[in-house]
This record gives sequence, structure tokens and C-alpha cells, in this order.
Amino acid sequence: MNNYPEIHHLKNNPSLEGMAFLKSGIVYSKESGEEQTLDLLLPWSAREPELTSGRYPLLVFVQGSVWTTPDRENEIPQLSAYAREGFAVATVGHRNYQEGHPFPAYLQDVKCAIRYLRKNADQYCIDPGRVVIWGTSSGGNTALLVGLTAGDPRYETMEYADYSDAVSAVVSCFGPTDMRDIINEYSEDPTMPAMLGGLYGPDQEKWQERICEMSPICHVQKDRTYPPFLLLHGDADPVVNFSEMVKLYHCLLDCGASVEAYQIEGGEHEGNFWSQEVRAVIREFLKRIII
Repeated sequence: MNNYPEIHHLKNNPSLEGMAFLKSGIVYSKESGEEQTLDLLLPWSAREPELTSGRYPLLVFVQGSVWTTPDRENEIPQLSAYAREGFAVATVGHRNYQEGHPFPAYLQDVKCAIRYLRKNADQYCIDPGRVVIWGTSSGGNTALLVGLTAGDPRYETMEYADYSDAVSAVVSCFGPTDMRDIINEYSEDPTMPAMLGGLYGPDQEKWQERICEMSPICHVQKDRTYPPFLLLHGDADPVVNFSEMVKLYHCLLDCGASVEAYQIEGGEHEGNFWSQEVRAVIREFLKRIII
């Protein structure tokens, strides 16, 4: 008789817990004449609805791109962790100001994506009552504006008009909060005139109004109710000054909003900003707010 080693036993995973899959290139808008798309990471159990006892909270992510074309794939390796933990995670593209789409095109698109996902909540097993917006850099600016302008007709399109673009919470990582400061800081940059014309259109008389509209800090009002905010920013950021976060943090607190802020010591713009500790802070905030 052969003396073979014993075969090891492992239990199966009937609920598919801890597994995720990717649906890429989902078209959420055609209204501008261009298709706008998103990628969606879902817990694996969404493939088999009989295994899904409830709906997943939705995390909408906007990658920084200087308001051009977000690289939707950039954060998928990190975002997949949230899908494995039970979130539906959308990483969203939007129109590019360099291609003739000035503000508020990018904001309108991201709000449209939120409405699209709410409309299709049944298809994707999403809980439409638990939606978080998260962005980095220009995507952080977008996330803040989404959280501060829920239902504002200036920033809405006709697609999925019966659905809300409001969110349950906002996470911003090193996002610009006052475009007036950004423009002053980069006033000597030779690319700034072209950027201003692209972002705000050819009519310079409207620039000041548009610059303020694009600044989250200009939208904060004392008589409004806002979702909770989580702000994170590196104090060595060479692109968006750390003071941008501090100003908005104080402004939100003065208006009675719920807001938490984290200073990343020596943190730059992307790169060494990210750590397991930063990810843990974001994860715990999300779980505390919407799970």
C-alpha cells in the first residue's frame, strides 16, 4: 500500500465573498454627441442575483486628469479591493476641455454618470440610496462640486432627468478648492492663457463667474445641508498647495458641515501620497458613513 500524503480540504465559497469582476466600457451618455463611458467593478455575486441578499453601496471614482480625459484604468488595481469588500465601484470618464468642452462639461458628465447608475441600479445590484463620490486632483475638484451642487440645474443635462445626482458622502484627495488661488499661483505659466480659454470659453467677460463656479469653496452656504466630507492632502504637494484643503476645511466647518481632514506629512501629488494608512482612513470613513 502506497503511503501518499493526505489530500488537503478547503471549504467552498457559496456566497462568492471576497471576489470581484470588471465590466468595462459602459456607455452612460451620448447627449453631447460623444459617447462617455465608465468602468464598473462589482462583487462577483452580482453575476448570480440569487446569491445577493442586498444591494451594494456605490463608490463613484474620478481620476485626476487636469480636466482632460481621465485614465479610468489607473486606479483599478486599488479600487478592486473595495469591490471585493462589497462595494460597486465605478471609475468614470468625462469630456475634455482641450477638445472644446469648457466648464461645466466635466461636472455635468459625472453627475450624469451618477444618474445613469441610479437608473440601472437593479441591473447592477446597486443601492441608489448609498452613493459616494471620490476623486483625486481635478477629480477631487469634481467630487467636491458634485457634493456641493446636488440638483443644481446649471450642472445637469436632460439624460436620466428623473434621477438624482445627490451623494451620501464625498472624498477628495488633493483637489483644487479655489480656482482663483490656482490661477494666481500659475499666472506666469505660459500654458495658462490656453488653459483659461479652454476651461472657460472665449468670452473673457464670463471668466470670473466661471472661475468662481468651478471653485468648490464658492458653493458653500450656511443654509444648506451637505453630505459628510473626507479631505486628504499632502503638505509637500507641488501641484495643488496644501492650503487649498485647509481653506475648504475651515469653510465647511464654519457652515456646520460634517468634515474630516488629514494632512499627509511629506505627501506629494499622487506618488508617495498613497499608503496603506491613507487607504485605511478612506475605507473606514466609507464603512462608517454608508455601510
